[in-house]
Amino acid sequence: MIFGTPSREFAARLGPSSLVAGVDEAGRGPLAGPVVAAAVVLCKPGPKGIDDSKKLGEAARARAEEAIRRRCAFGIGVVSVEEIDRLNIFGATMLAMTRAMALLCQVLECDVAQVLVDGNLTPHGRVADWRWPARAIVGGDGRERCIGAASILAKQYRDRLMVEAAREHPHYGWERNKGYGSAEHLAALRQHGPTPLHRRSFAPVAQMEMAF
Repeated sequence: MIFGTPSREFAARLGPSSLVAGVDEAGRGPLAGPVVAAAVVLCKPGPKGIDDSKKLGEAARARAEEAIRRRCAFGIGVVSVEEIDRLNIFGATMLAMTRAMALLCQVLECDVAQVLVDGNLTPHGRVADWRWPARAIVGGDGRERCIGAASILAKQYRDRLMVEAAREHPHYGWERNKGYGSAEHLAALRQHGPTPLHRRSFAPVAQMEMAF
C-alpha cells in the first residue's frame, strides 16, 4: 500500500467540502496476482493526458502516472491472493477500494465530500470500514477524470507488481500477460502447475491444481 505526499495544505487549497475522490481497480480478471485499487483527488488544474487507462498506450500511461503522483493526492490499496481466495474477487475488490480511500484520507488529513466509483456498485454497506458518501458510475473511468486518474495509478502499480513477480516465476509470461489467462499462461499452468501467486478460487487454477 502506498499513498501520495500532499497533505492538509492540499485539501485546504481545494476546499474540504468540495473534495471529490475517484476510485477504480485493476486486476479483477487475472488468474494470478493481487487486486489493486487507487483513490485520487485531482489537483487544480488537473494533469493533462488523463483518460481510461485501457485507452492509453504504455508511454502515455507512464506520463500521466508521473504527473498524478507528483501533483495529486492519492492512495493505493492492495488485496493479496490469499484474501481474494478467502473473500471472493468481488469482496476483495471492495476491500481494496476501502484501503485506497483510507490511505488517501490519511494523506489529506480529512475525509472527502464524495467518492465516485467506477462500475455499478460501491463498497458502501459491503465493507465495514467504508465511511464515505459514494456514487457508482458505469464507464466512469472514461467519464470522470478523477476516476480515470485512479484507473491509471491502479493499473501501473499492479503491472509493476506482476513484472516483478515474473522474475521469480518466469514460466508464465506475467511480464506480458500480467496474470490474465492468455494461451501462454494457461499452457504454463498445464505444464508447471499453480504458484503461490495463483488464485485457487478461480476455476482454471483450481482445475490445474487438481492435476498436480
